[in-house]
Amino acid sequence: MKMKKVLAVMLTTAAVLATSACGSSAPAEAPAQETTTEATVAEATAEESLAAEAVEETKTEESAEVTVTDMIGREVTVTPGSYKKVVCIGAGALRMYSYIGDVNLLAGVEDIDNETLEERPKMFDSVARPYVLAYGDVFSTLPSCGVGGPNAQAAEAEKILECDPDIVISEYEDVEKEDALQEQLGVPVITLKAGPMGVFDDSFSGSMALLGQIFDNEAKATELVNFIAKEKEDISGRTADIKEEDKPSVYICGLGNWGTTNHLMTAQKYVSFNVANVKNVVTDLEKDGIQEIEAEKFAALGENTDIMFIDAAAVKNIKPLYEEDNTMFDSMKAWQDGNVYLEMAYNAYYTNYEIALINTWYIAKTVYPEQFEDIDITEKTNEVTKAFFGKELADEIFSAPASFGGYQQIDTKTFFN
Repeated sequence: MKMKKVLAVMLTTAAVLATSACGSSAPAEAPAQETTTEATVAEATAEESLAAEAVEETKTEESAEVTVTDMIGREVTVTPGSYKKVVCIGAGALRMYSYIGDVNLLAGVEDIDNETLEERPKMFDSVARPYVLAYGDVFSTLPSCGVGGPNAQAAEAEKILECDPDIVISEYEDVEKEDALQEQLGVPVITLKAGPMGVFDDSFSGSMALLGQIFDNEAKATELVNFIAKEKEDISGRTADIKEEDKPSVYICGLGNWGTTNHLMTAQKYVSFNVANVKNVVTDLEKDGIQEIEAEKFAALGENTDIMFIDAAAVKNIKPLYEEDNTMFDSMKAWQDGNVYLEMAYNAYYTNYEIALINTWYIAKTVYPEQFEDIDITEKTNEVTKAFFGKELADEIFSAPASFGGYQQIDTKTFFN
């Protein structure tokens, strides 16, 4: 468009020059002609400069399109910083986007994240999901891009198309399905992932960097990744020199799927324990991931368990079991000694990454109080949520019904009654 305008002006200028050259030869007109010619030449020079700028701008616009590799290895062509209508689909996608992206660019959200809807999955309503606490007022104004939730096994393309996005951020980690969805939608589909170490995993950092690149917010992505790395370094550094014989043995339960987790769901290489150099009482399982141990195994661990952590996600499932058998924890030394503590829900429609980091601080402070005397867990919660969302959310997190008032040493005589 600018080039056509420049050519038109230059042709007009040439016509003026030609007319002037063929006009009157009276000497009295010469000075005026010279002045006009100088002005015209100056104008032409300016227009030529404009033309050069237009060409350069066109080159810049063309070069702005880049090919990125998403977190499941797909190569996708994107134009960083150009997107105005974003849709996030799948467990964890909107949460991750909210750490880096502008929520005001969202063109739709899954029903599970719009708490004003009557018909939607409601299993996580009582639990703290900090991204919903931070931006629920925005989510409630947006149309549906699908139902979402643990039972949603595929993207709802028709619903997404109704939102008319120019890019989709996804957590459906299937290459063929993501390629098919991108073809159907006609816009880039970018897949994120976190990895087995959650907030401390390189895949999480990679997802943040990818979002930063695509949405032209690399500074924020770098700042968040560096913040997490420094937090991890601080926690590990405080506990690195503690001798093995001086470490209490610790059990963690309530991990895994929100709907089924209980006191038997644990992991022998729980990432928060690893970062904080905590001695896990569970050591001889066949695999490392989150899994359910047998009741007999749980009972056998009891006499060696000095401290026990229960993830808040499990309380709703443990309570009816305790009502049926209030002796279920009697074999646990930690239970008998009153050394049982509550961490905030690690999973709620996938991992609460900021909560996972805060949990690590709380575990470290509980197990090694001398090394963390300077840490106030409420202040730390606010510090972490501010780094992730720009907002202090401790009060909101702790007041969620399924947070039971926040991090605490529970009263074993009354908590499940």
